[in-house]
Amino acid sequence: MDEFHFQNRRSFLRHMLGAGVSLYAFSSLHSETLAVKGISKLVVLYTNDQHSRIEPFPINDPKYPDQGGFARRATVINKIRATEPNVLLLDAGDIFQGTPYFNLYHGEVEYKLMSMMGYDCTTIGNHDFDLGMENIVTQMPHAKFDFVSANYAFQDTPLENRIKPYKIFYRGGLKIGVFGLGIELKGLVGEKQYGNTRYFNPVMVANDVARTLKREEKCDFVICLSHLGYKYEDRKVSDVILSEQTRNIDLIIGAHTHTFLEKPLVKANLEQKEIHVTQVGWAGIWLGRVDILFSHNNKKNSLETSYYKIFKNQV
Repeated sequence: MDEFHFQNRRSFLRHMLGAGVSLYAFSSLHSETLAVKGISKLVVLYTNDQHSRIEPFPINDPKYPDQGGFARRATVINKIRATEPNVLLLDAGDIFQGTPYFNLYHGEVEYKLMSMMGYDCTTIGNHDFDLGMENIVTQMPHAKFDFVSANYAFQDTPLENRIKPYKIFYRGGLKIGVFGLGIELKGLVGEKQYGNTRYFNPVMVANDVARTLKREEKCDFVICLSHLGYKYEDRKVSDVILSEQTRNIDLIIGAHTHTFLEKPLVKANLEQKEIHVTQVGWAGIWLGRVDILFSHNNKKNSLETSYYKIFKNQV
């Protein structure tokens, strides 16, 4: 029987998949119990940089022996959904590239499995362009989830009108805005692969889109799916810089740098309000989780982050 680890800031728990899920602090409270008290709970699950890692790493892998795998992750997700009614499942890009599955099937398997797992939304990573935009379009019919990217303009490309800047989701009376940001493709992706795609400054775009979501659309919570990278030695735009130079974003789910964050970075934004920055490595080795509580007027009261480490037969 498969097992998984649940880990948050203060605890490290082990569970058998068949034994149910016991969460720490307020995340252990059932949504029905919270609702009686006039409190709503949103559970955000997320991955990044899956890189076509359909199966677990080989048992003799020097870094991640027998870790990961879509099927194991799906089991964990199903366990969570069985007890939590208000779940969003998100991905921050680079779904493609990394194993023979992509070489053979060009992303069809990844999109089909993510659809079966009930993913709600993803953004576009640089490696998702590796076989060109035409390939993304070819695979999109297999994707039963939304694509968001706000700082790429796809006019006069095969992706025109196929990717939205943002998407609004409704869960348990809450209105959640999700938008995407991508890294500059020049120098990372061949020009033939991204064609006429135009890149815009992610900080400027993020401020504009987040303001729209929070002020005009009246979203209760705003999530940025960022494929910019966690941080860099120079002043290249990263999730850390994004958190410091923006307003109206509540959570940044990052990607690109394959950064394993055991706890989120908590920063102050331009208005000195708290913003959480998180990322769960790559290859589906971890599944991230964020639990957010809202009072009766949908005002955010508290936020707790955690992750599940996916593995098998480990004591």
